[in-house]
Order: sequence, then C-alpha cells, then structure tokens
Amino acid sequence: MRPLLLLPVLLFTLACSSKLERTKAEDLIRKDYPVVVPVTVPDKASAEKGSPAYLRLTTLKENLDKSGWFTSAVTTEGGQEVFTFRLKPDAPKAIKAAPKGGFTMPAAEAVFVRAVKMEPTREGARVIYEIRLEKPTAQFPLFQAMHQDVKVGTTKIRHATFERRKGAWELTGTEEVFRKAE
Repeated sequence: MRPLLLLPVLLFTLACSSKLERTKAEDLIRKDYPVVVPVTVPDKASAEKGSPAYLRLTTLKENLDKSGWFTSAVTTEGGQEVFTFRLKPDAPKAIKAAPKGGFTMPAAEAVFVRAVKMEPTREGARVIYEIRLEKPTAQFPLFQAMHQDVKVGTTKIRHATFERRKGAWELTGTEEVFRKAE
C-alpha cells in the first residue's frame, strides 16, 4: 500500500474508534438542565380514611388551604373520603393545568451534577449521571408532604444514551421526566 493512502485510512480509523469523552458527555447533558420539579395537585382524589393515601391527601389539603390559592372540600362517598381541589382565579400564573387533569406548580429545580459512569454500547455509549434538587419554592413543603424522603440537596441517578453520527457524538436520549426551566 502506498504511504500517501495509508495516512487517510489511519486517520479515518482513529476518528471512528474514538471514545466519548466525559467532558463532552457532560456538556451535552448539561444543556438540558436545570429542570423544573413540579408538585401535582389532583382535581379530585379519594382514599379510605386512615390509609397512607388519606394521610397524604389530608396533608395536601392543609397545605393548599394555607396557600389561599385553592378551594378544597372533603366529602364521604361509601367508605371513601373524596377530596376536591379547585384553583382560585387570583392564583399565581406559575400554577398550570396538568395534562392528565389537576394542576402542577413548581416545587424546586433539579440541576446537572456530573457524569458518574460511562459504558460503551453497540450503538454508542450509555452515561450514568447525577442530578441534584435545588432552589426550593414556596410549594416545596407540598412536594415533601407527598415524597417524605426528599430534601433539598438530594441527588438522583439518571441515564443518557449517545450515538456517533457523522463523526460526532450526539445525545440521543435521557430518562429525565421533568421539563427544562424557563
């Protein structure tokens, strides 16, 4: 083989086999953060009196009554206590209708922390990374009432997938369920 032809082949081989660098992965993931962590308020929910679900709904009702943004009522239907929540017209604009009914309001933000582990896959790479809960809002106590084990500063693990396309690494997906902060 001619030496002049060997150089382009060698460079092409090196370019194709290059691994995803941690800093590159972190930069691509970081673009999707921070995300808003919402608390969801149902229009209507029911639970058996004394059950854990009943206690969560009672706590939610108490916190929402303190906020002054919702009207709430509890009625008994059979053996169930039915909680109804209605948004008041003067409530903050940050409270929005949820896609599946009810309302969502920001409780905190989750920010990207770091890539923890990188694993090569047949299609590209899989990255395990951490996010951290920060910047609690006034509604954070509602979120904590529904998720007792969560505190500001808590970290969670997420996964991202990367593929090599046209010689460059692209983030093809994450398992993040929250939307980007505006």
